[in-house]
Amino acid sequence: MRPANLLIIMDDEHNKKFFGCYGHPQAKTPNIDRLASEGVLFANAYTNSPICVPARASLATGRYVNDIGYWDNAIAYEGRIPGWGHRLQEAGHPVTSVGKLHYQFEEDPTGFDEQVIPMHIADGKGDLMGSLRPDVPVRYQSRKYADEVGPGHSPYIDYDRDIAARAADWLKQQKGKPADKPWVLFVSFICPHFPLIAPQEYFDLYPLDEIALPKPADTDYQQSHPWWKAFRSSYIIDESFTDDEHRRVAIAAYLGLCTFTDDNIGEVLKALDESGQADDTRIAFFSDHGDNLGARGLWGKSNMYEESAGIPLILNGPDLPKGRVVTTPVSLVDMHPTILEGAGVPTHADDADLPGTSLLQTANAPDDPERVIFSEYHGAASTSACYMLRKGRYKYVNYTHYQPELFDLEDDPEELNNLSGDPSYASLLDEFEAILHTFVDPQAVDARAKADQEKLVEAYGGRDAILNRGGLHGTPVPGDKPDLISG
Repeated sequence: MRPANLLIIMDDEHNKKFFGCYGHPQAKTPNIDRLASEGVLFANAYTNSPICVPARASLATGRYVNDIGYWDNAIAYEGRIPGWGHRLQEAGHPVTSVGKLHYQFEEDPTGFDEQVIPMHIADGKGDLMGSLRPDVPVRYQSRKYADEVGPGHSPYIDYDRDIAARAADWLKQQKGKPADKPWVLFVSFICPHFPLIAPQEYFDLYPLDEIALPKPADTDYQQSHPWWKAFRSSYIIDESFTDDEHRRVAIAAYLGLCTFTDDNIGEVLKALDESGQADDTRIAFFSDHGDNLGARGLWGKSNMYEESAGIPLILNGPDLPKGRVVTTPVSLVDMHPTILEGAGVPTHADDADLPGTSLLQTANAPDDPERVIFSEYHGAASTSACYMLRKGRYKYVNYTHYQPELFDLEDDPEELNNLSGDPSYASLLDEFEAILHTFVDPQAVDARAKADQEKLVEAYGGRDAILNRGGLHGTPVPGDKPDLISG
């Protein structure tokens, strides 16, 4: 496969079901849909951790969270472990970012020649409240998720428009500019991440009487399962909605933000065409994780259901099939070898143990539904580690110390029938437990994450100091102060 430029387009908290190309009956996402129809759509793509900062650290390094120790939204990537950006720099390739990175500080050596209007964790501290485990606090700030919905304006809207404009300018500047080696441009939007406030013209695209309500919560199960009981007691979002009409407004705004993001992506793709380099540029589009968007009474991310752990992922460009849907399970750690292969950079000796596989190879190979994908969560509202395995038609979710979940995604794509209590699946549960131990020692990793988080909490004055400081509800755009809420 010949080396080519790479335009990476990433957005934030985008439920993969909310695209035309992934089958949503209403979502208007023509630019992304065109990328898929003219390229490769990965039907079974996953984040390696369904929360922003750990997901982005895995993306940067090509390693699992338990290997690198970026456990939650207060422990952010700072370049300590070399990633694909460093490997590109070492090989002399230009590599630039525009927009959200969610690392620790802009000054850290994270593998970019230039960071244009970067967003990093608030004050280099991020969401310290998420490190309070296993005795998880009520996240009063999560009520703002329900408070801030509907048509209107938020700083994230201006920020994303600026990202699109800056990325378009960068691409236009490449016109006629000779390049010794292929470049990589990482363009990272924040929408459709909450607040679910969409510009009026986008909100109006989705009439409320056409908005379907999400599948309901199994409250008996959630109250009887200790992990879920603590989670629902910590994130008090669904009960902050006043009624179903209020929920429909939130979902309509989310759909509006999806179309808003698609338009911004269209601006970037138009600039690529105008640069004259489209024929020599591959495009990768994906999100860091999804959003439950009310399914099971859950909003935001932070769990292993498809709405949260599943992600969109599309490749397009030279030497790639057109109009192919790949069913092989893949994840964000696959991007590291994909980026380097696409640039023509050989694997570094120190990266020989990376778990990912180049998606350029996967896109051109027969489907392998039995490939095992791994994800993990050690963040806010979780009393213990949560691990996910996807293999074939089944998804297994391990809640350390508690009852697992098992779903047949072929017969039950909405994950409504938990098979873990069915004796006829006991041997399959044992098989998944054994596979999990090939990735991690579940309890040992859980203990290590909590020990690291406890050290962080003590470094910031202890539990009471963090609770008095208040919890973070979303990362501020560059130049703004964090919005901290204590009760």
